Amino acid sequence: MSLLVVGLSHRSAPVSVLERAALNADAQTKLLHDTVAAEPATEAAVLATCNRIELYADVDKFHAGVAELSTLLAQHSGVGLEELTPYLYVHYEDRAVHHMFSVACGLDSMVVGEGQILGQIKDSLARAQELHTAGKLLNDLFQQALRVGKRAHSETGIDRAGQSLVTFGLEQLAAGGDVRRWATGRKALVIGAGSMSSLAAATLARAGVAEITVANRTFERAERLVQILHEADDNAVTARAVRMDAVGDELTRADVVVSCTGATGLVLTAEAVAQAVEGRTGQPAVADAAPAAAPTGAPQPTADENCPLDLAAAQPGFSVLGEAAVAGMDAATLEQHAAWAAGGNTRPAGGRAPEADAELITALAATAATAGRIPERRRPEPVAERPAPFFFLLDLAMPRDIDAAVHRLAGVRLVDIESLAEASADAPMAADVDQVRRIVSDEVAAFGAAMRAAHITPTVVALRTMAADVVASEIARLHGRLPDLDERQRGEIRQAVHRVVDKLLHAPTVRVKQLAAEPGGAGYADALRTLFDLDPETVASVSRAGDSTETKDRPA
Repeated sequence: MSLLVVGLSHRSAPVSVLERAALNADAQTKLLHDTVAAEPATEAAVLATCNRIELYADVDKFHAGVAELSTLLAQHSGVGLEELTPYLYVHYEDRAVHHMFSVACGLDSMVVGEGQILGQIKDSLARAQELHTAGKLLNDLFQQALRVGKRAHSETGIDRAGQSLVTFGLEQLAAGGDVRRWATGRKALVIGAGSMSSLAAATLARAGVAEITVANRTFERAERLVQILHEADDNAVTARAVRMDAVGDELTRADVVVSCTGATGLVLTAEAVAQAVEGRTGQPAVADAAPAAAPTGAPQPTADENCPLDLAAAQPGFSVLGEAAVAGMDAATLEQHAAWAAGGNTRPAGGRAPEADAELITALAATAATAGRIPERRRPEPVAERPAPFFFLLDLAMPRDIDAAVHRLAGVRLVDIESLAEASADAPMAADVDQVRRIVSDEVAAFGAAMRAAHITPTVVALRTMAADVVASEIARLHGRLPDLDERQRGEIRQAVHRVVDKLLHAPTVRVKQLAAEPGGAGYADALRTLFDLDPETVASVSRAGDSTETKDRPA
């Protein structure tokens, strides 16, 4: 059996695809059950975070495993296989181990070096153990990944390069300024009470906000988080819990909103935020007049009569300007609009000819035909050209909790996973990253050697068991032929024979374990079984016994 990982992350896929492929807890459970029920896989674990979805499995066939795991990811994410495939990456055996260890150390995170991933790996392992989909290989892998991640953080300065996604998000809200100075005295609303929301609340409290309100669908969990905030020694924040139906009123009071829930739809619509802005200022919320989010050539909303594009059908979560006008439209509608534009009916901006717009609209139609929808690409204007923000929103959910159209509201600053991904691409790398990479390489080599050595151990045990059986049989036969020997003489003979067998087997078994630990050493187990005609079932039974012993020693 061999380790295989199939997944997608912020490095391989746009946030719009990650958002649609996000798996809730129920979907992860079903995916794990279906994976171990599939023929190529015997073990499975899912690592799903706000910027990655990865399926780990122990498979007996590489190509069949890749095909099956890719298909299962598509089925449970709801994104078609053809659309999902270009964004998937595949790692196998040692490369899969290297990937997992890199992830655990924060090298593959959106914010390099962040430590939250260790808790997420631990949760993924606990879920797989609870569902009995993790066996020896994945237990060993995930547990060692946790140890490697902790080693990287304790032995290097990777923490100086990395920070939590929450901290990075707050820095973006503060526009690169001092977070403490920006946060001091503000009122915060945290929507959700899971691990990320709890971290956000604690970070805000340490940053000096005056008040934190926690809203959650399960009111008791919101109360529990508030209690934790009150009991913390490193802050003196005032905290209280409210029910989700009070969020609308709380928006009017809050200066900062952090949302991270498991909801599949929007938690805060643009209308709700606009109403909150109006409630704070007493003036209607104003959207940017310029279509800053529209990429070059995107069809603009128009009041021209007979336009076949139904602007009212724009998908929730998109703005009402620019590319959002075609977001979610099917290819046929876009092609019809292109023909209409080619007839000279549009009044394109920037002096472009109608034919140019028609060509660009046709290109969007081709994208819609393959990608399913047109994602919004937001290009905010420089801060100096916008009113100074007074309402700050941080969306850490995947899929998103806050309508992306909020970005266009004057006086509002929205930071979400998409904008964090863009900002992190330019973040400086710490010198300690190279040291962490060396740790990962060393740990991968050691893990591979241990796995290969463990692979031959059942064969060596079976060989020694067979030798012990031969010795016992021969001693019994000798006792039958020489009945006059006393007990002392029998003991001397028995010890002598055992010493001869042990000495004959010692050097070969030690050497074969060393050779098996090297890359390509898997064949030595097969050679031993063939040379000594070992019963495969005996070897398998030793392996099963070892597995059952290992599972008793899992960390909490």
